[in-house]
Amino acid sequence: MLTDSPILFEDAQLVLVNKPAGVLSHPNPGQITARNRGTFLGVYDFDEKTFETESGKVWLLHRLDQDTSGVLLATKDAESAERLRADFDSGKIRKEYLCLVRGDPGPKGVWKDHLTLKRDGTKVRSFVLRGHAPNAELRFERVGFSTAHRVSLLRVELITGRTHQIRVQANSRQHPLCGDDVYGDFSWNKKMAREFSSTRLFLHASRLEFRHPVTGRKVVVEAPLASELKEVLTALGL
Repeated sequence: MLTDSPILFEDAQLVLVNKPAGVLSHPNPGQITARNRGTFLGVYDFDEKTFETESGKVWLLHRLDQDTSGVLLATKDAESAERLRADFDSGKIRKEYLCLVRGDPGPKGVWKDHLTLKRDGTKVRSFVLRGHAPNAELRFERVGFSTAHRVSLLRVELITGRTHQIRVQANSRQHPLCGDDVYGDFSWNKKMAREFSSTRLFLHASRLEFRHPVTGRKVVVEAPLASELKEVLTALGL
């Protein structure tokens, strides 16, 4: 068995899953527990970035934050992993997210910033550093807006892939993500939880588009929203 997460697409080279919120992409170093386990089942090699599962080795190609749900891509052989990692590095893989933010950032736009990391023990935090050349870019389109509650549903395309990028760039513009308990507005989060049963970070990796490493054909995989996110949108009239 490769995983107990819902499989969205699988063939001889690839496996893509809909990672649930609360599950790590790969375990943290140390003892494996119910909360410290990866999306794929088996021992994780941090050097190779592979899981040794009952059904064979799996190469993890990218990561989603623990509180983020959505499409996660892995391969079943080293050659496919190498080709797709090169595509990630060169920006050939298209990554789309859905997120719920406070306020109205406009119908569409491009955000460019310079992000830097700070580490405090095992914690990693990202910050916008003013006055430096941008190293983080995303494009967004507003796909829903609640006038009554002043919240926007955004479709975001990540051009770069920095740590916590969407959360930090949105919050720096006073549009924090709903349920973000690290960078967001804590009082607003409590209000959204109380009034709309928002129980988690509203950030979902909704779509991944890339070329198959063997056939060269375009592959598009979409992950449906979890029920708890759909319920929030319904309550907001979105």
